[in-house]
Amino acid sequence: MLRHSSVVETATETQFASIHYICAPAASERFRAAREIAVGMSDIHSGSPLELSDPYRQLVQVVQDYAIYLLDRSGHIASWNRGAEKLNGYTAAEIMGRHFSVLYPPEAIERRSPERELKMAQESGRLEDEGWRVRKDGSRFWANVVITSLHDESGVLRGFSKITRDLTERRSQEESLRQSEERFRVLVDGLKDYAIFMLDTHGRVTSWNSGARRITGYQAEEIMERHFGVFYPRAAIDRKLPEQELAMAREHGRFEDEGPRLRKDGATFWANTVMSPLYDQEGVLMGYANVVRDLTDRKRAESLEQAERHTSEFLAMLAHELRNPLAPINNALHLLALRPPADATEKWVREVLHRQTGQITRLIDDLLDVSRITRAAIPLNRRPLDARAVVRAAVEGSMQWIQARGHGFSIELPPNEALTVLADEARLTQVLHKLLHNAARYTPEGGQVSIASRRENDEVLICVKDNGVGMDAELLHSAFDLLKQGQQAVQRPQGGLGIGLTLVQRLVRLHGGTVEARSAGLDRGSEFIVRLPALNEAPVGEAAPPERLLSSTPRKVLVIDDNSDAANALRMLLENDGHNVRVAHDGVSGLALAREYRPEYLLLDIGLPRLSGYDIAASVRGDPQLKHTTLVAITGYGQVHDRARTAAVGFDHHLTKPVEFSALQELFRAKA
Repeated sequence: MLRHSSVVETATETQFASIHYICAPAASERFRAAREIAVGMSDIHSGSPLELSDPYRQLVQVVQDYAIYLLDRSGHIASWNRGAEKLNGYTAAEIMGRHFSVLYPPEAIERRSPERELKMAQESGRLEDEGWRVRKDGSRFWANVVITSLHDESGVLRGFSKITRDLTERRSQEESLRQSEERFRVLVDGLKDYAIFMLDTHGRVTSWNSGARRITGYQAEEIMERHFGVFYPRAAIDRKLPEQELAMAREHGRFEDEGPRLRKDGATFWANTVMSPLYDQEGVLMGYANVVRDLTDRKRAESLEQAERHTSEFLAMLAHELRNPLAPINNALHLLALRPPADATEKWVREVLHRQTGQITRLIDDLLDVSRITRAAIPLNRRPLDARAVVRAAVEGSMQWIQARGHGFSIELPPNEALTVLADEARLTQVLHKLLHNAARYTPEGGQVSIASRRENDEVLICVKDNGVGMDAELLHSAFDLLKQGQQAVQRPQGGLGIGLTLVQRLVRLHGGTVEARSAGLDRGSEFIVRLPALNEAPVGEAAPPERLLSSTPRKVLVIDDNSDAANALRMLLENDGHNVRVAHDGVSGLALAREYRPEYLLLDIGLPRLSGYDIAASVRGDPQLKHTTLVAITGYGQVHDRARTAAVGFDHHLTKPVEFSALQELFRAKA
């Protein structure tokens, strides 16, 4: 007979605690329950039925959330409560006397897990384990098992008590959480464009993803446990910026900043940083989550965009300022052209002035075109064209440059095949003018220039080639960059602003094409190849040449311009053409003169002292006595938004300086 005291001494505290939790409400009852179970073990081997004193037998028997049963020394089942029946599916009659391995899956039986568990429980007094178990119907559940060995007063093993709980639902939740955490870990570690890492409460790194490795250059083993201040420049550390960021994150629940950070090699990068404090359920700070993006490329792109925008604005302003003095020069040349030259020298001077004024005008137009394209403000009048006709027109307009330098020239076009493209004729001609002009300018006198066009698959190619100064590899790479030129001698014999090829490239791109520069090296010539999408459609016929403009009916004209040279030169031109002209040089006196003179045409500069051209236009449009006056803006600003603004305040026309006199004549004739 197993003595009561022996049970108390040999059963482990954990096993008593488990039985107590199920069966006994007080500490003293725990020992009494164990004692009664042990009493019932006394006759297991003699075949006597398990006997428990009635109160405790009933307590164990009615428990349904735990399987509580006894095993003999060899592992055969000696008792079975309702919890065991509910959990495993066996009735007591079906399971009593069978080996408890019937509750284990085949792979566990192959590993001899049941026998090993009994052995470990016997050696240690207690075994706790979790694993898969099998119900009567073959379904599996995840079980927590506690096996406690029971010995008599002489230490002889008499059997085992076994308590089993079904933890399938908990394990499922834990597995779902584990998988979720694993997916999140894989996701975080797989993000290479973001550095995502954790800090402890002191700012030391506790986790590190692949994005952090890529952005900072540190491997995990190099950075773990180091303070995150290692990423900050010395000036930021001196200002205690890392500590301030931690404090602000705690205070506001989140902190975001942009600024310079350091990589492992000491290189600086521009970072966007978001820091969030992490708290446990009790509200105790656990650490910080950091997400860092490398914005260096974006910052560089923004800087380039800003620089290009400033360049564009500067070019537009420069063009405007150049147009103002150019306008009176151009008008003066028109006046000189009305009288025959006194001698050969004066004739030569006039021709030089005319050519150079035209060159300055072209440079200004280039400046404005680059500005317009940069702002996406240049319109294209595209229609089907035969590229052969455009090439011929461009050659005709460029022969002056080629002949002036004594170059040989050749043109090669397919005789019977139209090369149809969808293009703006004026802009495509401008592209070829630029390329031919460059070829003539950068080829020493007596060189060779050629142009050819052909169809190649779905593209029309136009090639301009020379045997001039050529380009090295560096210049080839940057040939189309704004304000970029090749190396020139100090005296800059070729001159130029370095915007021609930029304009060529951007105009070609607007047509959906590409332009490529080729050269075998310095002094080995250059070739520029324009590729445009071919159009399988007949080209539109050539436009009729414009009708020669004749002088119109005399008009009453008022010119308001603070540039007295420009105003007086324009006055003389108009008077010479038979018009009645008055002049004012500021806004206030100009508006007063307009109300007194009541002109048919008011030629108005915009940037006037005392009262702007916009203000004058608004006043004129509000004066019933001037309702028939035609308002013409004459200004150095000629971009789309400038024209839109003048139209909005009531101008009828917008002419850009230097104004071609023929354009004014056309306006006066249109009202006849």
